[in-house]
Amino acid sequence: MVTTTGEVPFFNTFDPEFSFESADLQHARESAWYATTPAGLLVLRHAEAWELARDARLGHDGQKYMELHGITDGPLYDWFTHMLSQINPTDHDRLRKLVSKAFTPRRVEALRTFARTAAQDLADRITPGQTCEFIETFANPLPARVICEALGVPTEDHEWFRHYSDEIGLVFNSNLAALRPRVEAAVIHLTEYVDSLITRRTAQPGDDFISALLAAHQDGQLGEDELRNLILTLIFAGHDQVTCQLGRALATFADHPDQWDLLGRNPALAAGATDEAIRWCPSSQALIRYAFENITFRGLDIPAGTMIMVCNPAANRDPRAYPHGDRFDITAQHEAHQLAFGGGLHRCLGIMLTKLEISEALTVLAQRFGAPHITEPVQWRPPGAIIYGADSLPLTFPGRP
Repeated sequence: MVTTTGEVPFFNTFDPEFSFESADLQHARESAWYATTPAGLLVLRHAEAWELARDARLGHDGQKYMELHGITDGPLYDWFTHMLSQINPTDHDRLRKLVSKAFTPRRVEALRTFARTAAQDLADRITPGQTCEFIETFANPLPARVICEALGVPTEDHEWFRHYSDEIGLVFNSNLAALRPRVEAAVIHLTEYVDSLITRRTAQPGDDFISALLAAHQDGQLGEDELRNLILTLIFAGHDQVTCQLGRALATFADHPDQWDLLGRNPALAAGATDEAIRWCPSSQALIRYAFENITFRGLDIPAGTMIMVCNPAANRDPRAYPHGDRFDITAQHEAHQLAFGGGLHRCLGIMLTKLEISEALTVLAQRFGAPHITEPVQWRPPGAIIYGADSLPLTFPGRP
């Protein structure tokens, strides 16, 4: 039981209507740095969020997350609880170092030309003045193509691969228990496919992530199950979240056409526009951590096992960290750290690739089209979803003069 003093806000995160972007959360942030929930603490302010995200006494607990959804065994459970972010600190440090050697800035930057070409090809499918379903037409296939290229997936397998990488991304859905058969089937199919990729790359190594990880496996630094799980995790991390972020970014620009026109006139703003979209409308709405031991933080006693969620939307607009943070501005120069990618030992390894893909997508689209318009109701995921975005986003783009 967390020991609290004074008036602390409470939010029922299990309520289907709960939203991480609620104005009530923004209001509560001004009276307290955290709120309580049925599951644990919800951190609302940026400074405390960034400090806790880097605190080595906190970490992930995949077993508890699975048990929260009533899942205690099976292929999905085995994959998720052995994911890089979920394993014990010793193995996590060892594997993270090996993955970092494969996920080098050079190897990521080498994907830029491919990402730009893919974005141009997908933009060709958008007809100015006609409604397109943006998620299906652009936001979903772009990261799928890029992760396929990164892993050396043959072109003829792209659509099959995209389907199952979509399905495995449902693991962070608030309705995971009901979706378990679909996610579990994706884990099984993708695991079998990863085995075939490993066989191909063993016979014919290339300059891709799998070949780099295979070198560590062949040197005895990486076990076979660890290799398979790491590749499966790269597939999971490299697709759904980027799709959601692209959709959220375009929906935001639809509300801020002046910012889109500014980007179209000055493509050099693409990197700043990417950072601002991730701050303003993060697809990752919460960071989840568990206390590994009894700790005291800012005078608050937090027992071991307590779940701590960072509310990214509230923290990302905290005026203490972001002057004028309640305004979407792609020219803003913010000094505060991005929370969407975590921090410390669990800082996301895919930051560079995610930003590269979104930046290239925004550059291509803003130079080719005028500001998007939302033409029909958007099908959003449940507002309390950890990974939040549109499942369907009907947009119309006017052409550039």
